[in-house]
Order: sequence, then structure tokens, then C-alpha cells
Amino acid sequence: MNRVDVAGAGAFGTALAITLARAGAEVTLWARAGADEMQAARENTRRLPGHALPDGLRVTAELSDLTSDLLLMAVPTQKLGEVTGLLSKRRVTVVACSKGINRETGLSPSATIAADMPYATVGALTGPSFAEDIAAGLPTALTLAFADDAVGAVMQERLSTPTLRLYRTTDMIGAEIGGGLKNVIAIAAGVVIGAGLGESARAALMARGFAEMRRVAAAWGARDETLSGLSGFGDLVLTCTSEKSRNYRHGLSLAGARPLDERATVEGAATAIELAAMPGLDTPVADAVAALCQGHATVPQVIADLLNRPLKPE
Repeated sequence: MNRVDVAGAGAFGTALAITLARAGAEVTLWARAGADEMQAARENTRRLPGHALPDGLRVTAELSDLTSDLLLMAVPTQKLGEVTGLLSKRRVTVVACSKGINRETGLSPSATIAADMPYATVGALTGPSFAEDIAAGLPTALTLAFADDAVGAVMQERLSTPTLRLYRTTDMIGAEIGGGLKNVIAIAAGVVIGAGLGESARAALMARGFAEMRRVAAAWGARDETLSGLSGFGDLVLTCTSEKSRNYRHGLSLAGARPLDERATVEGAATAIELAAMPGLDTPVADAVAALCQGHATVPQVIADLLNRPLKPE
């Protein structure tokens, strides 16, 4: 039987555990908090209510219970090191399932795992997906990235389900950059709509934001075609157009269109601040988002700054 461990019982980790168990895998889901409650209720009432846990899914509070040779790491990027440091001696294939850049180290999720777990084989899973859709069994396609394509092919077979279709790539940098940078643009898209600038302005923001994503990706050595795929363009479209996106909702809140959710994990804010601090990158959208998230500028100010940039060829 296919055995898979999932570390991190947020909405996305729980959804992955549900779809894999529903497809027949034996899944152990590690929860930092509330494991006993989830195991008893057979539901993640805190993070993913309304989706029953299949019989083949066990919830645990003990990292020592994660004994499979395949581990999906669905811990938020800014908290990832707290878990990987406890698993440093494990010889296991680990798939990073979070997005963004660590603010303290500047590392991507897979790079964080590789640094803390030197004996592990590390890949990344990313792309346009909402946890509710995956858990509900709605068709979803994601990018699975491994530097070694042979390893990626094996993992593609193990992690694909009748409703979760995985496309593989060897471009680890491109896959993770797309998944991280689109969160920044999604915050900006939320600001545009929240400020009442209209859908035409959002479309322009998405197009210029995508150009910004491609520039950053090229500077960091990613392949341009990766950004045009699921983990870049696909994820950008999804998160810039739906209130299911935490980052998009955060943008709406920054523009005063909805209350700010202090509990939500907003990876795009940390990524924008990290990008804005890096020299030599032309990132006007990320700079604007960073200024808003840090309280250094108001929405009218950043809108005026973006609209008053010098005219240039596309």
C-alpha cells in the first residue's frame, strides 16, 4: 500500500491528506495542535470544516509517528524551520507544499528543508489550488518539481489521484518562485478591487505583475516556460480573482473593503518585504505591497506612484 505522511494540518495539508487517503493511500497527518480533537471528530473543524477524514487517514501529535519514506511538508514557510530542525537525521523524500520566502534566511521552502535535512531528497508541490476544492474532490492540477526527473516521475505516480493531476518539472527554482511571487500580486489585486479601481485595472495589474514575476524568475535562474505554466500564470490567475485566496483577501483589507483577519497566514506580505529589500530588482508592484504591509504608505499613495511611473514600451 502507498504510505504517505503529511506534516502540517492547516487547510492545505489536511486537503492533501484527505485526497490521498480517499484514493487508497495510508496517510498519517501530523498536527501541531488539535490532533486528538481531529482524530475524534474525523474532521478538521478549525481549518477545513465540512470535509470528513477518510478511514485511511490517521491524525497524530507526535512527529515520531511519521515513518513513511515520503513526507509532504505543509508547514507555513515562516514556521518551517521549527519542524525541519527536529527531523534533521531523516532519510526520506520530502515535498515542500508551502510557498514564499523565509524572511530571516531568504530561502525558499525546499531550500530550507534541504539545509535542515541534509539526508533528504527534496522536491516541491505548487500551483493553482484551494484546499476546499481539493478536499471536495474537484479536479485540480499542480506542478511537482524535483531536480532529478526520475525521482519526480516516481513521486508523480505516487501523489496523483483521480482528481489531483500532477505535472512534473526539473525547474525547482521556477516552480517555487512562481508560487511565492503570485501571492504578492494577489495582494495588489485585492487592493485594486478593494479600492474600487475596477476589473480593467485588476487585469492590467495582473499583466504587469506577471511581467515582474518573469523578471525576478530570470534573475534567479528560472526557466521562463515554468512561469507560464501552472505554478506561475495558473496560480496567479486563481489567487488574483477569488476571495478564497488569503492574499487577495488581505489586499481587500488593506484597501478597507473588509476587516483584517489577524489569524490568517499571508505569505505574500513576507515575500513582498523580502523582495523590496533586495538590490538590483525592478519590482514596483512588490515594492508597493511591501510599503502597504509595513505601514510605510497609504493606498492612495502607492496607486499614485504606480500610475505616475515613466511611460515605456511593453
